[in-house]
Amino acid sequence: MIRAPRPFRTHRFNTRVVLPAALVFIAAAVLVGLLLLWSTRAADEAAAARQEGLVALVLKQRIAGLAHDQESTTVWDDAVRHLQAGDDPDWIDNNLGSWMHTYFGHDGAFVLSPDNRVVYGVWEGVRGAENLFEGMRGSVMPLVGEVRAAMRAGPRPLAGNTLSPGAVDLAVVRGHPAIISVKPVVSDTGEIGQAPGREFVHVAIRLLDGSFVRDLAGKYWFDNARFSWSDTLKPGEAAFPFEARDGSTIGYFIWTSFLPGSSVLDRILPVMILAACGIAVLVALLIERLRRRSIELEAKEAQAQHLAFHDVLTGLPNRARFRHCLETTIAEARRDRSRFALLALDLDRFKNVNDTLGHPAGDALIEQVGRRLVSAVGPHDTVARLGGDEFAVIQAHIDGEEDVLAVSERIIRAVQEPFVIDSAQVFVGASIGAVIAPDYGLDRQELSRKADIALYHAKASGKGRCSLFEISMDAQVQERRSIERDLRAALDSGGQLRLLYQPVYAARTGALSGVEALVRWHHPQRGPLSPASFIPVAEETGLIHDLGDFVLREACRAAAGWSTPVSVNVSARQIAEPGFPGQVAAILAQNGIAPAQLEIEITEMALLENTRETRPNIQALRASGVRIALDDFGTGCSSLSNLRDFSVDRIKIDRSFVQGLEHAANGPALVRAIVDLARAAGLKVTAEGVETADQRDTLSAIGCDDLQGFYLAKPMNQADADALLRAAAERATKDHSAHERPAWDDGAPEPSFS
Repeated sequence: MIRAPRPFRTHRFNTRVVLPAALVFIAAAVLVGLLLLWSTRAADEAAAARQEGLVALVLKQRIAGLAHDQESTTVWDDAVRHLQAGDDPDWIDNNLGSWMHTYFGHDGAFVLSPDNRVVYGVWEGVRGAENLFEGMRGSVMPLVGEVRAAMRAGPRPLAGNTLSPGAVDLAVVRGHPAIISVKPVVSDTGEIGQAPGREFVHVAIRLLDGSFVRDLAGKYWFDNARFSWSDTLKPGEAAFPFEARDGSTIGYFIWTSFLPGSSVLDRILPVMILAACGIAVLVALLIERLRRRSIELEAKEAQAQHLAFHDVLTGLPNRARFRHCLETTIAEARRDRSRFALLALDLDRFKNVNDTLGHPAGDALIEQVGRRLVSAVGPHDTVARLGGDEFAVIQAHIDGEEDVLAVSERIIRAVQEPFVIDSAQVFVGASIGAVIAPDYGLDRQELSRKADIALYHAKASGKGRCSLFEISMDAQVQERRSIERDLRAALDSGGQLRLLYQPVYAARTGALSGVEALVRWHHPQRGPLSPASFIPVAEETGLIHDLGDFVLREACRAAAGWSTPVSVNVSARQIAEPGFPGQVAAILAQNGIAPAQLEIEITEMALLENTRETRPNIQALRASGVRIALDDFGTGCSSLSNLRDFSVDRIKIDRSFVQGLEHAANGPALVRAIVDLARAAGLKVTAEGVETADQRDTLSAIGCDDLQGFYLAKPMNQADADALLRAAAERATKDHSAHERPAWDDGAPEPSFS
């Protein structure tokens, strides 16, 4: 018997398949529609925001460009001279007016005299427009007042590449919205003196409803761009207000908004309606896309896992990965009773590469160093970059110190070979500290600490070498820490540190010409400590800032009662501090000392290590009247170019050259060469370490300006220095003839300082 199909099966199919499919279809269509509407609105809003931002950016650039255009002629000695002379109107027009219209597109330019008279005017390339200034005086003069006030206030830090103070604002000029920029006409060399606030002033005007609107419309695709005094908009238009500094709106830039979302939606909506029946295919495509995204995600996760344990620049293991490798090596050494070495490595002179060639060059150097290190070690060794110019090596399965020294020598030679970066050769070096395990333990932190101690010893011993850790090195570190702790306490409590003052005498007359402040430390347990034992510690730990501040303040306090210059040694870290010139000025003012009474001494190598930070500070100090001396000259990279570049006032010949006068055949010739070098640079010369009469006489004959040393006078406390300075002042008052000839000429008595 044939049975008829049961009707409930169709119903079940519809219920289980058709209805869910229809619901999925409708839900997908609604979801896609909502997504399209949302993305359309988001795209339109983003486009509108970008266009508004673009208008603001172009306006900002136009404002900044106007002031920058002015500085091409307003910061110029010739402009100052011609305006002050007032005898060549054609020159003024060609350089300060018509040229700026034809070259930069300025619509107007005016020049005001120190008493704010209009001495020149040009409008749209036509000179003789001085009478037009009256119509815009109300908008311009407040800006002129700001500029003159800024000039009277004195030099201040300027933003970016700005060369002189200025003032700029938006205003309505002759019925047009415009940018008004005011700049003083100043000397570019500083050789032409002008009373602050009494300079000639240049006023530049650029209209915003002409070329500005055309540029935006043409270059940046603003449809139907126009300027309007009101914000009345047509459908689909957007407006950007031109606002003056006081917040007032002087007009609007209006354009037809670009609505990419709506435009796209209008085009694809018919297609989407027709494609609604293909949701099943779309779902399949989405699933395929999801599968691809999953594959990409897995690849990115693997990459992230790699980056988490490897240095991005070199591809070497990073600090985290290196720590794991070291722990694994330690575990293997415990199990197999094998030996290995941990090497800590720093690049020498790497900072100079960053300072001179820039950080991209430094990165390229680090990348090449990483490759050379890998090629220099064994196949089972691990090289890691810990950060900056710090690297580490795990040298596995060694027999003894010879293996460590051999690998270290290969590394040092590899790093010393020149690197080629941007077609230029770069030279650096490497210092290595190594510790052998288990000879000195199998604790990860202790091994790292001891390798760092050995690295410090290698650097302190002259760099470019390898030092193997020894127990005595640890004791030296503990000694430095003890000195650091006690020095910190001495700086906090006071009483232990004091200054001595060593006189400096004129070589020709024997007259007292100055004193040098020298810091001494009387430790409560250790007794007197040499500066050589605590100054390096202060440099390393940063205490040199507090110590240097103490010395500078004490020396200036003592010099407040003297008329003689005082010299103070300053560390490289101090002279590189951005606020150091201001700190010196405050101390001088606090003690009532003229800047010319203070001489700052710094070594040549310290200057060269921080050129970018040091140079502006030296320039600021010398501009204030403080003198700069180059200490220990002859022991560094002494050259005429260095003397010229750093603009110092004096060089101090190192005592090693003075001692060589009697013990080296070419000693006098070397000193004479240094004196000639200083004379060529227009500098004074002081010779340190004078210990005999022969040295004194030879240095005087060679041409040194001043002498200093134990033969002349030993360092003394302030009370003795006060007495010596008073006596010298009295002798100078009584006998001016002492300036006519040296006190040690034939037949004359020995000078009082001997």
